Amino acid sequence: MKMGKVDAPATAARAPGYRPVHQGLAERLACFHDEMKRDFDGINRIAIAIYDPATDILKAFVHSSEGDNPFEHTVARLADLKPLAALARTGGRRVINDLTTHVAGTPAHAKRLLSAGYLSSYTVPIFHSGTFHGFIFFNSFQTGYFTPEVLQRLRPVAEVVSLRTIMELDAVRMIQAAVKTVRQISRARDEETGAHLERMGRYARLIALRLAPRRGLSDEWVEFLFQFAPLHDVGKIAVPDQILFKPDRLTPEEFNVMKTHVTKGLEIVDTMADTFRVGGAPYVRVLRNVVAHHHEAIDGSGYPQGLTGEAISLEGRIVAVADVFDALTSVRPYKRAWSIDEAFAFLTEQSGKKFDPDAVELLKNSRSAIADIKSQFAETDLD
Repeated sequence: MKMGKVDAPATAARAPGYRPVHQGLAERLACFHDEMKRDFDGINRIAIAIYDPATDILKAFVHSSEGDNPFEHTVARLADLKPLAALARTGGRRVINDLTTHVAGTPAHAKRLLSAGYLSSYTVPIFHSGTFHGFIFFNSFQTGYFTPEVLQRLRPVAEVVSLRTIMELDAVRMIQAAVKTVRQISRARDEETGAHLERMGRYARLIALRLAPRRGLSDEWVEFLFQFAPLHDVGKIAVPDQILFKPDRLTPEEFNVMKTHVTKGLEIVDTMADTFRVGGAPYVRVLRNVVAHHHEAIDGSGYPQGLTGEAISLEGRIVAVADVFDALTSVRPYKRAWSIDEAFAFLTEQSGKKFDPDAVELLKNSRSAIADIKSQFAETDLD
C-alpha cells in the first residue's frame, strides 16, 4: 500500500466550505485509509497530531474519520497529557482495547472518543532521527479490535504513515527555511526581530484556530498558516536601503517603491517553489496568499491590488491583524510599546475598514493566550 492522492476521497472528513486547495496530507491519508480497509476493516479513524517543542504544544493536524472527529482544532500541552508524554519520552506504543474502562485514566480525551463512537485505540509516537514529532492515532468502533495479530500487521502500516508525515513536514520546513534564509541574509527590517516573528505567527494561529470551525477549514491549513505567517515580508530584500531604512516619512514615489516588496516576495516564493518542484503543494498556496495579501485592506485602500472584502485571502486578512497587533504592542526605536487595550482600540476602530472584523474580534477574545505568548517570546538583547 502507498499513500497516494485521489480527488474527493470518500473517507476524507469535510466540514461545510471544504476546499481541496487546503487538503494536502489529509487527502492522501484518506486515500490510504480507503486502501487499508481491505486488510483492516475495523480501523475507523486515523489521526495525526504534531508537536511544537518551543511551546510543548501537541496540535491536531490531519485525520481520516468515518465518524465524527472528536479533536478538530484541538491543542494541548503535552506535559498535561501524562500517558502521551511518557510515550514521547520512551518511544513506546499504547493499546487501549476498551475505552469504556479507561475513562478514569484520561477522562476528557477518552470521553470525547467515546462520544464519537470509538471504543478502542492504538497510539504510535512519530520519531525521526531521534527527535519526537507527534503521534499517530488509530481508532476502532469495536471493543478489543487491536489484538496482537492485528498489531503485528499494523506495525509496517504505522511506519508508512509516520514516514509520509515526516516527508510532508520536511517539505514544508524546506521551503520555510529557504525563505527564512533570504530574510536573514537581507536583514530587511531591524525592528522585525525573531521574537516579533514568533509572536505574530502565534497570534495568527490563535485567530486561525478560532476561525477555522466557522469556515470549515482544516487543522492542516491552520498549521501551514502558522508556519508561513512570519515570512510575509520576504520581498523587502529587494527594497533599496535608502528607502527601507529612511528615518523620515517616505515620499509618494518612495512609498511606491516600498510597495513593490509584495510582488518581489511572490517572485521569490515562486522561484523557490519551482526550484524545489513543490509549486502545486497546498502549503505553497498558503504561503503565496500570506505574501500577496498581507497589505490589502477590507475597504480596498490596501496594496498592491486594492482588493476588497472576501476577495482578499483569509490568510492575508489574518496575518494583517496579527502583524499590526504585535507591531503596535512592541517597542521600536521610534515608539513606545502600546498597551494591549490601546492596540485593541485601534484594531476595533479600523475593523471593517483596514481589518477583517472576525479576525479582530477573535484576537480580542484571546487576551490570556496573548499574555502567554508575550511572556514566552519576549524581546531579548539577541533579537
